[in-house]
Amino acid sequence: MQLHEFEHYLNTLLKPEQIKDFCPNGLQIQGRDKVNKVITGVTATQALIDQAIAEKADALVVHHGFFWKNESYVIRGMKHKRIKALLANDISLFAYHLPLDIHPTLGNNAQLAKLFSIDNVAPLEVGNALSVAVRGEFSAELSPKMLEQRISEQLNRTCLHIAAPSNKAIKTVAWCSGGGQGYIELAAEQGIDAFISGEVSEQTTHVAREMDIHFYCAGHHATERYGAKALAEHFNQHLPVEAKFIDIDNPA
Repeated sequence: MQLHEFEHYLNTLLKPEQIKDFCPNGLQIQGRDKVNKVITGVTATQALIDQAIAEKADALVVHHGFFWKNESYVIRGMKHKRIKALLANDISLFAYHLPLDIHPTLGNNAQLAKLFSIDNVAPLEVGNALSVAVRGEFSAELSPKMLEQRISEQLNRTCLHIAAPSNKAIKTVAWCSGGGQGYIELAAEQGIDAFISGEVSEQTTHVAREMDIHFYCAGHHATERYGAKALAEHFNQHLPVEAKFIDIDNPA
């Protein structure tokens, strides 16, 4: 398909205009006019770009691209090497940050709900249909240890659990992929039993302990693999392209 057709499809699917973000969403680096093979991944690292080159990809679609707010405008060093490799190989780079977190079926949060068997998903921010953080519930109560094991097994990494002082059973849960730990207080204010995110901050522990809410830190990369993976599967089902998800391991 033509590059402009692929771009239009992505923008129609992910609707980046709906949400204010920290980076430009959509086509960031323009490559060749035809798109036959697409690689998806979490971050546009040199390792992922090198894999896309080896796979002879026409386009790379990621969650974390380039040109973040407040970073230097200068293209040198690591950024120069990455962009040079894309341009030299005529590979387009598409990036969708928050739009890929919040998409109702393909998004990172929606995919985590499937992995963890969470039902009745709704926005955590009441009245905000585009809330980056969401809430839901399990069909039956889980012990804190059971949820820790479920997260660790599904994401294939050891999950950090900061227990609520009451060590209460878990029926309701809220979550935000990536660096969404700041939403824990909002979840606690709503009486939710547990909060899951990809990162932890120093103050997160105090909120969990003082507001009696379980907190699970599951890894930034680990919680954001699944939107990019779902995109590749979606492309293979709905577009005349060959798509492949490549996971570049990151312990963070």
